[in-house]
Amino acid sequence: MEIRNIAIIAHVDHGKTTLVDKMLRQAGAFRENQVVQERVMDSNPLERERGITILAKNTSIHWHGTKINVVDTPGHADFGGEVERILRMVDGVLLVVDAFDGPMPQTRFVLRKALALGRTPIVVINKIDRPGADPARVRDEVLDLFIELEANDVQLDAPVVYASGREGVATLDMAVTPVDLTPLFDAIVEHVPPPPHDAEGPFQMLVSTIDYSPYLGRMGIGRIERGTVHVGDSVMLLPLDPTQKADQARVTKLFAFEGLERAEVAQAPAGEIVALAGLENVEIGLTVTDLEHPERLAGIAVEEPTISVDF
Repeated sequence: MEIRNIAIIAHVDHGKTTLVDKMLRQAGAFRENQVVQERVMDSNPLERERGITILAKNTSIHWHGTKINVVDTPGHADFGGEVERILRMVDGVLLVVDAFDGPMPQTRFVLRKALALGRTPIVVINKIDRPGADPARVRDEVLDLFIELEANDVQLDAPVVYASGREGVATLDMAVTPVDLTPLFDAIVEHVPPPPHDAEGPFQMLVSTIDYSPYLGRMGIGRIERGTVHVGDSVMLLPLDPTQKADQARVTKLFAFEGLERAEVAQAPAGEIVALAGLENVEIGLTVTDLEHPERLAGIAVEEPTISVDF
């Protein structure tokens, strides 16, 4: 199966979480009779209270034989570290920009990170149905921002999709009345490159995020960079600091992402985003490898905080 891994990045309140909701619905992630709340990706109580995304979420959709792993990331500068870690898991980004507001400060911050990592952007000018929206002006502002941030030629040629996340429609041409999100799905499959797919090499994965289950304990989430992992495999946990001692562990459970659910699987190949259980001492930035090839991946660099407090 073909895989595409993408992150959705935007300034707070530019509509990316609502857009993901509609993408899930149109891709058939929910049953027809299933009652689903709005902003399904904001599952954390604080997120629902504030109406913003704080923690990165993983989900997936299937589109004409291609699995698209989608990570909805925070759009507020206070949670920028979460964004930087997520960008290491993906090959492309959907840059969601409000058709009235245009690029905002957090748009600049996250886009700079994505472009520097060589990620392939798709520009989504959202809320085209908003009163006062000016998609043409915003498109030009985004292009100016790309140039200012020294995007390469491929990134400068990013496709532009005009959308209304609230209505669940998109178009590549404002002269064409949009009917659904098909143009957006097709742009992802066509323009975002597939992830590394050396499924035969020795297993290697960088832990980008951590989750916790009361039944399974700490779980490391990341993209498999090389090889295939199986339930029951013994693995090595390599810390960021090569002078620190490496740990051994055993993969007791393995999960891929299907819709909003974790799907338990027996194995997963390179390119897939998975959650590994059984890694008691797992931390963000660790490299998980097979025992015979303990090769460390480059760590995750996170910018210094705006404010730090010593106690």
